[in-house]
Amino acid sequence: MVIPLAQNKFDVDSRAVRGFLGQQQLEDALTGMDIVIIPAGVPRKPGMTRDDLFNINAGIVKTLCEGIAKCCPKAIVNLISNPVNSTVPIAAEVFKKVGTYDPKRLLGVTMLDVVRANTFVAEVLGLDPREVDVPVVGGHAGVTILPLLSQVKPSCSLTPTEIDYLTDRIQNGGTEVVEAKTGAGSATLSMAYAAAKFADACLRGLRGDAGVIECAYVASTVTELPFFASKVRLGRAGIEEIYSLGPLNEYERAGLEKAKKELAGSIQKGVSFVRK
Repeated sequence: MVIPLAQNKFDVDSRAVRGFLGQQQLEDALTGMDIVIIPAGVPRKPGMTRDDLFNINAGIVKTLCEGIAKCCPKAIVNLISNPVNSTVPIAAEVFKKVGTYDPKRLLGVTMLDVVRANTFVAEVLGLDPREVDVPVVGGHAGVTILPLLSQVKPSCSLTPTEIDYLTDRIQNGGTEVVEAKTGAGSATLSMAYAAAKFADACLRGLRGDAGVIECAYVASTVTELPFFASKVRLGRAGIEEIYSLGPLNEYERAGLEKAKKELAGSIQKGVSFVRK
Protein backbone atom coordinates (compact mmCIF):
# COMPACT_ATOMS: atom_id res chain seq x y z
CA MET A 1 0.00 0.00 0.00
CA VAL A 2 1.21 3.48 -0.82
CA ILE A 3 0.48 6.95 0.54
CA PRO A 4 1.14 9.47 -2.21
CA LEU A 5 1.69 12.99 -0.85
CA ALA A 6 1.53 11.44 2.62
CA GLN A 7 -2.26 11.83 2.48
CA ASN A 8 -3.88 9.24 0.23
CA LYS A 9 -4.23 5.51 0.83
CA PHE A 10 -3.99 3.25 -2.21
CA ASP A 11 -5.34 -0.29 -1.87
CA VAL A 12 -3.51 -2.46 -4.41
CA ASP A 13 -6.21 -5.17 -4.36
CA SER A 14 -9.35 -3.08 -4.73
CA ARG A 15 -7.78 -0.16 -6.63
CA ALA A 16 -9.60 2.14 -4.22
CA VAL A 17 -8.16 5.54 -3.47
CA ARG A 18 -9.11 7.20 -0.21
CA GLY A 19 -8.30 10.78 0.71
CA PHE A 20 -7.32 12.14 4.11
CA LEU A 21 -6.81 15.75 5.11
CA GLY A 22 -4.71 17.33 7.80
CA GLN A 23 -2.93 16.14 10.91
CA GLN A 24 -6.20 15.08 12.54
CA GLN A 25 -6.56 12.29 9.93
CA LEU A 26 -2.88 11.37 9.77
CA GLU A 27 -3.20 8.19 11.81
CA ASP A 28 -6.10 6.97 9.65
CA ALA A 29 -4.00 7.56 6.55
CA LEU A 30 -0.93 5.76 7.87
CA THR A 31 -2.36 2.72 9.66
CA GLY A 32 -1.34 -0.53 8.02
CA MET A 33 0.76 0.98 5.24
CA ASP A 34 3.63 -0.92 3.61
CA ILE A 35 5.13 2.08 1.81
CA VAL A 36 4.90 5.75 2.75
CA ILE A 37 6.00 8.45 0.30
CA ILE A 38 6.71 11.88 1.79
CA PRO A 39 7.00 14.79 -0.65
CA ALA A 40 5.21 17.17 1.76
CA GLY A 41 6.62 20.64 2.30
CA VAL A 42 7.15 23.95 0.53
CA PRO A 43 8.89 24.21 -2.87
CA ARG A 44 11.89 26.35 -3.67
CA LYS A 45 11.59 29.83 -5.13
CA PRO A 46 14.21 31.76 -7.12
CA GLY A 47 17.25 32.55 -5.02
CA MET A 48 16.47 29.83 -2.47
CA THR A 49 18.61 26.78 -1.87
CA ARG A 50 17.16 23.48 -0.71
CA ASP A 51 18.69 24.25 2.66
CA ASP A 52 16.57 27.41 2.90
CA LEU A 53 13.57 25.10 3.13
CA PHE A 54 14.92 23.44 6.25
CA ASN A 55 13.07 25.37 8.96
CA ILE A 56 9.65 24.68 7.41
CA ASN A 57 10.09 21.21 5.98
CA ALA A 58 12.05 19.79 8.91
CA GLY A 59 9.05 20.19 11.21
CA ILE A 60 6.69 18.65 8.66
CA VAL A 61 8.91 15.61 8.18
CA LYS A 62 9.33 15.18 11.95
CA THR A 63 5.55 15.17 12.48
CA LEU A 64 4.91 12.69 9.67
CA CYS A 65 7.66 10.36 10.87
CA GLU A 66 6.24 10.40 14.39
CA GLY A 67 2.97 9.23 12.83
CA ILE A 68 4.75 6.50 10.87
CA ALA A 69 6.52 5.28 14.00
CA LYS A 70 3.15 4.95 15.75
CA CYS A 71 0.93 3.61 12.96
CA CYS A 72 3.13 1.70 10.49
CA PRO A 73 6.60 1.24 11.99
CA LYS A 74 7.48 -1.51 9.48
CA ALA A 75 6.69 0.61 6.43
CA ILE A 76 9.29 1.43 3.82
CA VAL A 77 9.66 5.21 3.80
CA ASN A 78 10.48 7.09 0.59
CA LEU A 79 11.52 10.58 1.67
CA ILE A 80 11.39 13.31 -0.98
CA SER A 81 10.93 16.48 1.13
CA ASN A 82 13.90 18.81 0.77
CA PRO A 83 16.56 19.22 1.91
CA VAL A 84 16.83 15.42 1.61
CA ASN A 85 20.43 15.54 2.85
CA SER A 86 19.00 16.69 6.21
CA THR A 87 15.46 15.30 6.29
CA VAL A 88 16.59 11.67 6.05
CA PRO A 89 18.75 12.08 9.19
CA ILE A 90 15.75 13.79 10.85
CA ALA A 91 13.57 10.77 10.07
CA ALA A 92 16.23 8.40 11.37
CA GLU A 93 16.50 10.30 14.66
CA VAL A 94 12.72 10.33 15.12
CA PHE A 95 12.56 6.57 14.60
CA LYS A 96 15.54 5.98 16.91
CA LYS A 97 13.84 7.91 19.72
CA VAL A 98 10.89 5.51 19.76
CA GLY A 99 12.85 2.35 18.96
CA THR A 100 11.45 1.67 15.47
CA TYR A 101 14.47 2.65 13.34
CA ASP A 102 15.34 0.19 10.59
CA PRO A 103 17.94 1.69 8.23
CA LYS A 104 16.92 -0.77 5.53
CA ARG A 105 13.47 0.83 5.34
CA LEU A 106 14.38 4.51 5.15
CA LEU A 107 15.34 5.82 1.70
CA GLY A 108 15.95 9.35 0.52
CA VAL A 109 14.68 9.63 -3.05
CA THR A 110 17.42 10.91 -5.38
CA MET A 111 15.85 9.37 -8.48
CA LEU A 112 15.28 12.78 -10.07
CA ASP A 113 19.04 13.33 -10.22
CA VAL A 114 19.38 10.00 -12.06
CA VAL A 115 16.53 10.84 -14.44
CA ARG A 116 18.15 14.17 -15.26
CA ALA A 117 21.58 12.62 -15.65
CA ASN A 118 20.28 9.95 -18.01
CA THR A 119 18.43 12.59 -20.04
CA PHE A 120 21.29 15.07 -20.32
CA VAL A 121 23.90 12.42 -21.14
CA ALA A 122 21.56 10.88 -23.73
CA GLU A 123 21.23 14.30 -25.39
CA VAL A 124 25.00 14.62 -25.68
CA LEU A 125 25.40 11.06 -26.99
CA GLY A 126 22.37 11.16 -29.30
CA LEU A 127 20.71 8.23 -27.53
CA ASP A 128 17.30 7.43 -26.05
CA PRO A 129 17.43 8.26 -22.28
CA ARG A 130 15.86 4.86 -21.60
CA GLU A 131 19.03 3.27 -22.97
CA VAL A 132 21.36 5.24 -20.68
CA ASP A 133 22.30 4.51 -17.05
CA VAL A 134 24.29 7.08 -15.07
CA PRO A 135 25.08 6.31 -11.42
CA VAL A 136 24.53 9.45 -9.32
CA VAL A 137 25.98 9.28 -5.81
CA GLY A 138 26.53 11.54 -2.80
CA GLY A 139 23.44 13.53 -1.88
CA HIS A 140 20.61 15.59 -3.35
CA ALA A 141 21.74 19.21 -3.51
CA GLY A 142 24.32 21.12 -5.53
CA VAL A 143 27.86 19.78 -5.26
CA THR A 144 26.67 16.78 -3.23
CA ILE A 145 25.08 15.46 -6.45
CA LEU A 146 27.94 13.52 -8.04
CA PRO A 147 27.28 11.86 -11.42
CA LEU A 148 29.82 9.13 -12.12
CA LEU A 149 30.23 9.84 -15.81
CA SER A 150 33.14 7.40 -16.09
CA GLN A 151 30.64 4.60 -15.34
CA VAL A 152 27.95 5.54 -17.88
CA LYS A 153 26.26 2.63 -19.62
CA PRO A 154 26.58 2.15 -22.52
CA SER A 155 30.30 2.84 -22.21
CA CYS A 156 31.28 6.12 -23.84
CA SER A 157 34.11 8.61 -24.07
CA LEU A 158 33.19 12.14 -23.00
CA THR A 159 35.46 15.14 -23.51
CA PRO A 160 36.56 17.24 -20.50
CA THR A 161 34.28 20.03 -21.76
CA GLU A 162 31.31 17.65 -21.94
CA ILE A 163 32.07 16.33 -18.46
CA ASP A 164 32.17 19.85 -17.00
CA TYR A 165 28.94 20.79 -18.79
CA LEU A 166 27.08 17.64 -17.79
CA THR A 167 28.23 17.68 -14.17
CA ASP A 168 27.19 21.30 -13.74
CA ARG A 169 23.81 20.79 -15.40
CA ILE A 170 23.02 17.65 -13.42
CA GLN A 171 23.98 19.34 -10.14
CA ASN A 172 21.97 22.46 -10.92
CA GLY A 173 19.02 20.94 -12.78
CA GLY A 174 16.63 21.83 -9.98
CA THR A 175 17.80 25.44 -9.89
CA GLU A 176 17.35 25.63 -13.67
CA VAL A 177 13.68 24.68 -13.24
CA VAL A 178 13.11 27.05 -10.31
CA GLU A 179 14.49 29.97 -12.28
CA ALA A 180 12.54 29.04 -15.40
CA LYS A 181 9.29 29.07 -13.39
CA THR A 182 10.13 32.54 -12.02
CA GLY A 183 8.59 32.00 -8.61
CA ALA A 184 5.79 29.64 -9.59
CA GLY A 185 7.40 26.65 -7.88
CA SER A 186 10.04 24.00 -8.43
CA ALA A 187 10.14 20.73 -10.38
CA THR A 188 6.75 19.05 -10.21
CA LEU A 189 6.02 16.71 -13.14
CA SER A 190 9.61 15.47 -13.34
CA MET A 191 9.68 14.91 -9.57
CA ALA A 192 6.34 13.09 -9.73
CA TYR A 193 7.74 10.85 -12.47
CA ALA A 194 10.90 10.15 -10.48
CA ALA A 195 8.90 9.48 -7.28
CA ALA A 196 6.59 7.06 -9.07
CA LYS A 197 9.53 5.32 -10.72
CA PHE A 198 11.28 4.85 -7.38
CA ALA A 199 8.11 3.74 -5.57
CA ASP A 200 7.53 1.19 -8.32
CA ALA A 201 11.05 -0.15 -7.75
CA CYS A 202 10.32 -0.50 -4.02
CA LEU A 203 7.06 -2.33 -4.78
CA ARG A 204 8.85 -4.69 -7.14
CA GLY A 205 11.36 -5.36 -4.39
CA LEU A 206 8.56 -6.06 -1.90
CA ARG A 207 7.04 -8.45 -4.42
CA GLY A 208 10.30 -10.37 -4.50
CA ASP A 209 11.49 -9.41 -7.98
CA ALA A 210 15.20 -10.03 -8.48
CA GLY A 211 17.77 -7.46 -9.53
CA VAL A 212 15.91 -4.28 -8.52
CA ILE A 213 18.78 -1.78 -8.29
CA GLU A 214 18.41 1.99 -7.96
CA CYS A 215 20.33 4.92 -6.47
CA ALA A 216 19.09 6.24 -3.11
CA TYR A 217 20.30 8.29 -0.14
CA VAL A 218 20.53 5.86 2.76
CA ALA A 219 22.33 4.95 5.97
CA SER A 220 25.63 3.76 4.60
CA THR A 221 29.22 2.68 5.26
CA VAL A 222 30.33 3.38 1.68
CA THR A 223 32.12 6.47 3.03
CA GLU A 224 32.88 7.70 6.55
CA LEU A 225 29.57 9.62 6.52
CA PRO A 226 26.51 8.04 8.18
CA PHE A 227 24.31 8.75 5.11
CA PHE A 228 25.27 8.64 1.45
CA ALA A 229 23.59 8.03 -1.90
CA SER A 230 24.75 5.12 -4.02
CA LYS A 231 23.27 2.16 -5.83
CA VAL A 232 21.23 -0.18 -3.63
CA ARG A 233 19.45 -3.46 -4.27
CA LEU A 234 15.83 -3.47 -3.12
CA GLY A 235 13.96 -6.48 -1.80
CA ARG A 236 11.29 -7.69 0.61
CA ALA A 237 13.04 -6.07 3.59
CA GLY A 238 13.72 -2.79 1.82
CA ILE A 239 17.43 -2.34 1.18
CA GLU A 240 19.09 -5.72 0.78
CA GLU A 241 22.50 -4.58 -0.43
CA ILE A 242 24.41 -1.31 -0.71
CA TYR A 243 26.96 -1.16 -3.50
CA SER A 244 30.37 0.47 -3.36
CA LEU A 245 31.17 3.41 -5.61
CA GLY A 246 33.41 1.41 -7.92
CA PRO A 247 36.47 2.91 -9.62
CA LEU A 248 36.52 6.72 -9.73
CA ASN A 249 38.67 8.91 -11.95
CA GLU A 250 40.56 11.94 -10.64
CA TYR A 251 37.72 14.34 -11.52
CA GLU A 252 35.20 12.22 -9.59
CA ARG A 253 37.51 11.78 -6.59
CA ALA A 254 37.82 15.56 -6.32
CA GLY A 255 34.05 15.89 -6.63
CA LEU A 256 33.57 13.26 -3.93
CA GLU A 257 35.64 15.24 -1.44
CA LYS A 258 33.58 18.38 -2.12
CA ALA A 259 30.37 16.40 -1.75
CA LYS A 260 31.39 14.82 1.55
CA LYS A 261 32.36 18.16 3.08
CA GLU A 262 28.96 19.65 2.22
CA LEU A 263 27.06 16.53 3.24
CA ALA A 264 28.64 16.32 6.68
CA GLY A 265 27.17 19.69 7.70
CA SER A 266 23.74 18.88 6.26
CA ILE A 267 23.57 15.56 8.09
CA GLN A 268 24.56 17.12 11.40
CA LYS A 269 21.95 19.85 10.93
CA GLY A 270 19.23 17.21 10.63
CA VAL A 271 20.45 15.24 13.63
CA SER A 272 20.69 18.38 15.78
CA PHE A 273 17.15 19.44 14.85
CA VAL A 274 15.67 16.36 16.54
CA ARG A 275 18.12 16.18 19.45
CA LYS A 276 17.87 19.83 20.49
